[in-house]
Amino acid sequence: MTSLTESLGQLARAKATKPKAVAAKITTIAQLDEAITQCTACPRLVAWREEVAIVKRKAYIDHEYWGKPISGFGSEKPRLLIVGLAPGAHGANRTGRIFTGDSSGDWLYGSLHRIGIAKIPTSTSRWDGQKLKHTRINTAVRCAPPDNKPDTPERDMCAPWLKRELELTLPTVRAFVGLGSFAWNALIKSLRELGHPIPAVKFGHGAEYIYSHNGVEYLLIASYHPSQQNTFTGKLTHEQLDTVLEKAARFSAAI
Repeated sequence: MTSLTESLGQLARAKATKPKAVAAKITTIAQLDEAITQCTACPRLVAWREEVAIVKRKAYIDHEYWGKPISGFGSEKPRLLIVGLAPGAHGANRTGRIFTGDSSGDWLYGSLHRIGIAKIPTSTSRWDGQKLKHTRINTAVRCAPPDNKPDTPERDMCAPWLKRELELTLPTVRAFVGLGSFAWNALIKSLRELGHPIPAVKFGHGAEYIYSHNGVEYLLIASYHPSQQNTFTGKLTHEQLDTVLEKAARFSAAI
């Protein structure tokens, strides 16, 4: 018998988006956001995000899940760009906004509020009134992956969205934050493809690299991802996250 995931995957393959071709034609952040939410490029991710939206978690059984790719959130002309791994299955995949509706979002927006970037310290829905000052948040992969683990081909398929978002925001961005090693590596890869002279910089909390490109100075800085795996174990503390984000925010004049 064909499972729900297999059926959804077969449907996704039949109408798969070509991100590289689509992204190349996009000229604004608004266009990019819309195109991302319609992407069907990765059958496994399409099947998973849609199955989760149908089956749901018991705690959210009465919620209408978003069940689509997640675009970036925040300023269209940011000074600070924060890149995460991927949407959470019952967080962003449910609420429709990145880092919204789960504990990772509580940590990230709570930190951004403490340093003066986020309007409110929580992020619960697309309609909660949250706003970011001179900052934008996105992810390396735009669909919720099984076990929070996108594979390498999925990362590469999704890369044109990140690369185009970087291109569209580079006129104003001065600092980049990579949350976790996956996002860190994806961010560096895309920036290199855009000509930024970044050497091999090993991931680690607080790892940073300052460089110049076309007469502009940039800061690239890393943080552990605010996942439950890191926050519940004490690997990442509020102080550690605040320190990295505040350093990036001050470098970029976002605060």
